[in-house]
Amino acid sequence: SGEAVNEGAERLRTLRTRLLSLAATHSDRRVTEELARAGARKWHYAALATLDEFGPASQAQLSDRTRIYRSDLVAVLNELAERGQVERAPDPADRRRNLVRITAAGRRQLRTLDKLLAAVDDDVFAPLTPAQRAQLTDLLTILVDHHGGHP
Repeated sequence: SGEAVNEGAERLRTLRTRLLSLAATHSDRRVTEELARAGARKWHYAALATLDEFGPASQAQLSDRTRIYRSDLVAVLNELAERGQVERAPDPADRRRNLVRITAAGRRQLRTLDKLLAAVDDDVFAPLTPAQRAQLTDLLTILVDHHGGHP
């Protein structure tokens, strides 16, 4: 939006919730744009990263771990399956449900998206020193944990 924070009313320049919102809006826009260039969305990344880290999961487990609503997750997994990035197979422990697993193509896409998001992260946080970035990560983690936002 290009809005300068140093202009305008003092109460707007010092209202942390507003500053957080402006920074989050910019960050979200940049992430969405860059993922779109790679033919991906944030939920694609969340599903692939979670499957890569935790291994095969039921759709219910994946929904809980990613905080993607189950109805939305079905569409995300359909898109990833069409691209060969995930596979569904019957769960040997319970044939009534499927397990979802990441494929080799999914891992390749995940590596691509990891690099892309690291570049966006560097761009968004360019004005901060490494120590400031670490401090911001710690502070944001405290806020997210307190408000129950971590998947």
